[in-house]
Amino acid sequence: MAETVAHLRALAREHSARFERSIPLIASENLLSPYAKEMLISDLHSRYAEGLPGERYYEGNEQVDEIETVCLDLARRLFRCSFADVRPISGTVANLAVLKALTEPGDLVGTSRLADGAHISSAAFGAFGLRGVKPVYYAWDAERMTIDVAKTREILRAVRPKTCLFGLSLFLFPLPVEELRPTLEEIGARGWYDGAHVLGLIAGGEFQDPLREGCTVLSASTHKTLPGPQHGILLGEGDEELLQRLRSGAFPGVTSNHHLHAMAALAVSLAEHLEFGREYARRTIANARALAQALHARGFDVLGEHLGFTRSHTIAVRADAEGGGAEAARRLADAGLVANKNLLPGDTSPKRPGGIRLGTPEVTRLGMGEKEMEQIAELAHDLLHRGRPAAEIRERAAELKRPFTTLRYCFAAGEAAYRYYDLVGRDPS
Repeated sequence: MAETVAHLRALAREHSARFERSIPLIASENLLSPYAKEMLISDLHSRYAEGLPGERYYEGNEQVDEIETVCLDLARRLFRCSFADVRPISGTVANLAVLKALTEPGDLVGTSRLADGAHISSAAFGAFGLRGVKPVYYAWDAERMTIDVAKTREILRAVRPKTCLFGLSLFLFPLPVEELRPTLEEIGARGWYDGAHVLGLIAGGEFQDPLREGCTVLSASTHKTLPGPQHGILLGEGDEELLQRLRSGAFPGVTSNHHLHAMAALAVSLAEHLEFGREYARRTIANARALAQALHARGFDVLGEHLGFTRSHTIAVRADAEGGGAEAARRLADAGLVANKNLLPGDTSPKRPGGIRLGTPEVTRLGMGEKEMEQIAELAHDLLHRGRPAAEIRERAAELKRPFTTLRYCFAAGEAAYRYYDLVGRDPS
């Protein structure tokens, strides 16, 4: 078995080395700061703390209670809300907690279609199906890559869902929550926002503000544009009865122990975002728009041209001319440009997605700017349009990446050079 462990460690080091040489463009990924990562390998990883601070089912949680209290205070401050719960262990688990709190099996819930950018948790084979709720699909404006307000008003008035979910996995532009708020109030539906992708942009004041625009609850994962651990969060406003349902939805509804090491890492990440989040969000969006423009100038079919391509961290490219989404994503990754295939409006099969999705949270975190976005677009153009060999592009990508291995927008970056990849796969001393 010692050989197996050695092999596993070698694979982890190989994975880290691959990403040190690659340009990471997955919109749903980010890098954790050293102080946050320290929490993940602390003794907190080995402990249990079911319940809330001061109301635990386990002993030995005095420090955990204080950490979680700080985490909750930071979350409420960052998102300017009265309620936070940091016990969901992922974004989908947070969504399940909301479904447990706000719906009953058989209820109708408004949402977007997968091909229009929705997350799989709102599908029949995801969290919606697990809870037994039935989706009511919004009308979609493919030209503007957002919900068609007028047609959706008609749908909501006709069907009258109990809850309306706003949130996407392909999230280019703010959703018309405020415009649909009067209709939700008219039919008695509660607004719910899944901000997993854009949480850091919301916190940085650079996207929309769903809790002020008409949503009662915001659920999210915490590791995308908010560069924290892989964890979940609930945020909101409402009466005590609603808030208690949300707390119960989180525990005992869908969690037992809530991964104390990740919760502590989230507290660090929230504190760092209060310090650096506004500038990080601004630069992340600026990089996305610059990369989109550079790709468009090189003949890529980037969606949303007439709207500036994106107002978030995400870019969508229709890849018909490049062999389809799956083929384009595979070739890019093989050449050191790591993106993912993605459904686009009009697609009918998740096995044959028409596009690729690219994002800028990680490259921004590493200090890249608009000049580097031009270079990334040129690499993609040389590979997919000019037929340059993958090995050549891979080497050029590694050379571009070489100066960008130090994390920004975190406290450690101001104290000493911190190469993110140094602490991955290191032999224990």
